[in-house]
Amino acid sequence: MSQTSVQNSARRILVTGATGGIGAAISRKFVDEGDLVFINDIPNRISDLEQLKFELSDGVGRAEIVTGDVGDPKSVQDMMQEISASGDSGIDIVVNNAGILSNFLVADLDPDEWDRIYRINTKGPFLVSKYALPLLKLSAFPSIINIASTGGKRGSPTKSHYGSSKAALISFTRILAMELAGEGIRVNAVCPGVVATEMGKNNIPDEESLQKVYDMTALRRLGEPEDIVGTVSFFASQDSAFVTGQTLNVCGGILFD
Repeated sequence: MSQTSVQNSARRILVTGATGGIGAAISRKFVDEGDLVFINDIPNRISDLEQLKFELSDGVGRAEIVTGDVGDPKSVQDMMQEISASGDSGIDIVVNNAGILSNFLVADLDPDEWDRIYRINTKGPFLVSKYALPLLKLSAFPSIINIASTGGKRGSPTKSHYGSSKAALISFTRILAMELAGEGIRVNAVCPGVVATEMGKNNIPDEESLQKVYDMTALRRLGEPEDIVGTVSFFASQDSAFVTGQTLNVCGGILFD
């Protein structure tokens, strides 16, 4: 199968953490492009997944629910088996979007909270990528896209656990790209800045904090979930056929590197 025929046919795409603001926007983009999107989140968010599936039902493609905990190996393996059972064409794109954030000074940070953040933000993409590999190898144009953060490049007080988990994800992206290049599987990462989602609101609890974000962002505004989807779509497409192991900031000019 040629790359052109792949691009012109429905792709099979897994989006983890799909009920969050960025995950939902990414899922909408791919459904609107005519793809089959497996929308994932933890089982106790099944009602949110069902609502998202309903909202996506007007798209050209379609969405299917696959619940699972990205931090649990058995749960991730079960997810892949469920996806595999739905068809014989594997997975074309994995978007490791699931992530969590909290704010604690190191002096106040409980070790269990450190582990909780790493379990989802770093271990999750590792497990999903690992167990998706057999399905990705069935694709003619496979790609893994990790949603990291500018926090992984520029840390800030109260986010040592979050920032370092995203820094680890950026490093994981580069190394996984090296390991999988010979098999034609590309791996890239997107680093959003401060985005107006429920999770992003942890960074802007009051007007003073909001003004600080404006002051440090060249474009003088918050990001919207829709601002992220274009870069994800690029990394998923043949337009980025010669791009792997890269991390692209989508932050409105918080970082310039």
